[in-house]
Amino acid sequence: MEANTRDTGRLPAAFLTPGSSSFMDFLSGHAPDMLPGKRSVPPLQGAVEAPHGTTIVGVTFPGGVVLAGDRRATMGNMIAQRDIEKVFPADEYSAVGIAGTAGLAVEMVKLFQLELEHFEKVEGAQLSLEGKANRLSTMIRSNLAMAMQGLAVVPLFAGYDVDRGKGRIFSYDVTGGRSEETGFSSTGSGSVFARSAMKKLYRDDLTEEQATTLVVQALYDAADDDSATGGPDVARKIYPIVTVITEDGFRRLTDDESSGIARSIIEHRLERPDGPRAALL
Repeated sequence: MEANTRDTGRLPAAFLTPGSSSFMDFLSGHAPDMLPGKRSVPPLQGAVEAPHGTTIVGVTFPGGVVLAGDRRATMGNMIAQRDIEKVFPADEYSAVGIAGTAGLAVEMVKLFQLELEHFEKVEGAQLSLEGKANRLSTMIRSNLAMAMQGLAVVPLFAGYDVDRGKGRIFSYDVTGGRSEETGFSSTGSGSVFARSAMKKLYRDDLTEEQATTLVVQALYDAADDDSATGGPDVARKIYPIVTVITEDGFRRLTDDESSGIARSIIEHRLERPDGPRAALL
């Protein structure tokens, strides 16, 4: 699908014909080879070695939701990148955190951003948060063939539901199966340890500040037990990406804010290496 290069300056008819509000449907009809799910991996022996993103965590609080991720990407037993970005805004009121094959995951996020922008331009209104979660589910399902070859993408989706007035979190499996999570969720190689940390520390009445601290605590615990998850790197000044989504929209914490939370946690863990304790009763 190429633009008309003649002197008339007109776009091809495909761009001017009314159709679906889905950008993926548009590509399927006019340039299917550009969809990730239409590509195939050449026959290989053994596992495909590609950089993988690891741990993503999300926590809701009254008035919004926090989505955060560590900064490490691994390839086998090697650290492929120390400062990868894994959390991206999907639109004004939602965000995606990626785990799995990093290259495919970033491409999927970019396509998802275009999908939401295309819908808003065609329909003149934003897709509901439920609709956004369903669209992402379809995109993950279209990548199933690649996932079966070891190139899986398993994101965590979170956003502020303007209709319900609260933050919501959606998790997925490699087949595109979607589940709405209550309170908190995690995905990636360190998700088991991060979820355990959040399970003990989460409360329904968290403030925004407490929620951002909680996700960094959870990522710290994940890095403590999972070698593929990177903890705060004070020497290189690499800290987790923490984002907050409220009725005011998407906001990413500045480096100073993220480092402040991380440094405070490290300072307290000098006295209590295993982190804060939850009450027994």
